[in-house]
Amino acid sequence: AATAPGKKITARLKRTLPVRGPQAPTLSELMRWYCLNTNTHGCRRIVVSRGRLRRLLWIVLTLSAVGLILWQCAELLMNYYSASVSVTVQFQKLPFPAVTICNINPYKYSAMKEYLYELDKETKKALETFYGFSEGKSKVRRSVDDWNSTGSDFFEQIPLLKVEDFSRTATELHSGQKRKIEGSVFHKDSSIVNSGDSNDIIGFQLCDANNSSECALYTFSSGVNAIQEWYKLHYMNIMAQIPLEIKEKLSYSAEDLLLTCFFDGLSCDKRHFTRFHHPLHGNCYTFNSGESGTILSTSTGGSEYGLQVVLYIDEADYNPFLVTSTGAKIMVHDQNEYPFIEDIGTEIETAAATSIGMHFTQSRKLSKPYSDCTETGADIPVENLYNKSYSLQICLHSCFQKAMVDSCGCAQYAQPLPAGAEYCNYKKNPNWMYCYYRLHEKFVKEQLGCQQICKDACSFKEWALTTSIAQWPSVVSEDWMLRVLSWDKGQKLNKKLNKTDLANLMVFYKDLNERFISENPANTLVILLSNFGGQLGLWMSCSVVCVIEIVEVFFIDSLSIVLRRQWQRAKKWWSGRQQGRAAQASDVERQGHENPACIDEDLPTFTTALRLPLPQDSPLPRTPPPNYSTLRLETAFTEQLPDTLELGQH
Repeated sequence: AATAPGKKITARLKRTLPVRGPQAPTLSELMRWYCLNTNTHGCRRIVVSRGRLRRLLWIVLTLSAVGLILWQCAELLMNYYSASVSVTVQFQKLPFPAVTICNINPYKYSAMKEYLYELDKETKKALETFYGFSEGKSKVRRSVDDWNSTGSDFFEQIPLLKVEDFSRTATELHSGQKRKIEGSVFHKDSSIVNSGDSNDIIGFQLCDANNSSECALYTFSSGVNAIQEWYKLHYMNIMAQIPLEIKEKLSYSAEDLLLTCFFDGLSCDKRHFTRFHHPLHGNCYTFNSGESGTILSTSTGGSEYGLQVVLYIDEADYNPFLVTSTGAKIMVHDQNEYPFIEDIGTEIETAAATSIGMHFTQSRKLSKPYSDCTETGADIPVENLYNKSYSLQICLHSCFQKAMVDSCGCAQYAQPLPAGAEYCNYKKNPNWMYCYYRLHEKFVKEQLGCQQICKDACSFKEWALTTSIAQWPSVVSEDWMLRVLSWDKGQKLNKKLNKTDLANLMVFYKDLNERFISENPANTLVILLSNFGGQLGLWMSCSVVCVIEIVEVFFIDSLSIVLRRQWQRAKKWWSGRQQGRAAQASDVERQGHENPACIDEDLPTFTTALRLPLPQDSPLPRTPPPNYSTLRLETAFTEQLPDTLELGQH
């Protein structure tokens, strides 16, 4: 009981004195308390300054400083995720790259004629029909193994067409009949400008085997391009049906392709080359592939210390419809890199000496968050079909092949087979050509998603090539050189080689300077924090403690005040709601008792009886008036005493 007055005084002081600091009841009081106690001088000057103009000036200056801090900090964050490029050049003994060499003609035409008999006959017929070109009948007999027994039917379904006008009327090669072209028209040449006669337009039509009304006409402004594209289309269909073992025998062996070989001043032979079969280029041979576990290197630059080979091209055995140029294709690449000869191969001429000088460069980029590259390709959801180290081209080709298998039910012939798939051919997949062209169109337009999924590799090796060409052999040395090479080739002297069948190739380092290009973070975390501190100190005279104070006041305390006020409002609303419900319940109870229709099953009491309705035409009961005579005092004596009588008279 003694402490009760003390508690009352404390409660009265709390109600009377203002509450400041984090326990302030309103945000305005909290902000005023912060401005008076913070270490940032601008906020304090806003509160203590006298005069509206001076206070407004300090508000503008403080807000400007805050804006500059935010801008500078954003710049620092963006610079933190940037990288600086450094180039290091060092002179040392360099490993020699792998050099892959392919004949432009993939297979010997003399060995392939029996498989291409029907296709060549249709092609010659097209040349005779459209351009009046004719030659003697072929003496090659068809093989017993009829690889294109369905060739005639196949060519009838996908014939060459000659578009006569722009009214979608075309003439078929096979039957010579005219027909109306339905479906879409795709011009395969990049510059389809037909200023002359529209009869020059040659093409072919592909239709969906499941829906004959779904067709697409592919036209070309050049008849050469049209015939070659049509020939390659049927050529891939035929080659997909020939086993790999037979195709390797139909292509060039190492003895056929390589005549002489020197490396680093020493003689080499076919044992230094590794064969692999390319679907479009036949047997290719890689020098210094590293499969044996040894990678050759060179310690001296110059053409005398590189790779020197003489290649036998054998122009007379070229397929006249498949390839229109003569020579070989080479590619310089790393031992773990797949050689995409068809994409980035370098062509070398016959009857010429081609010198290729190299500069070696290693590059390495930073991965996320600095750039969108991948280290090993493990984070790319595309299966690597080439069994080589990851590259952007491997990812794109593998992605397209996967889409081909999913959409068309078979794999495209020019790329490796996925597990469980087989190459497309017209016998098993009559719809694959239409499906392939449609899918390739989407791939070029980046609608398959492959370009969005595939990323550049973070590290890669590159050999910059410089090519020079000279006439070879010279006029004065041509005779004896060709005779010696013919003898080495095993032919008789009276049948020397033709210089157009030979190509001289030299691949060497121009210098042994290894260039290493790397990306390094432009800023570290320590530098970033130091720059932040410098900006805060420059514009707001603030430190890390000040930043913690800002976080506490503007986030924690302000949030607690807002939540406390919302909680009080919610409690007040809930209390009012409960009181309203209680009042409503009492009103309902009262109305229920006053209702005459409410009949109680118990016996009536006096109170309930008074509440019953009265019969009509009966006066309301009233309380009888009091009997005032009862208030009179009756004396107990019948006679008055004499002494009282006298007193009463007075």
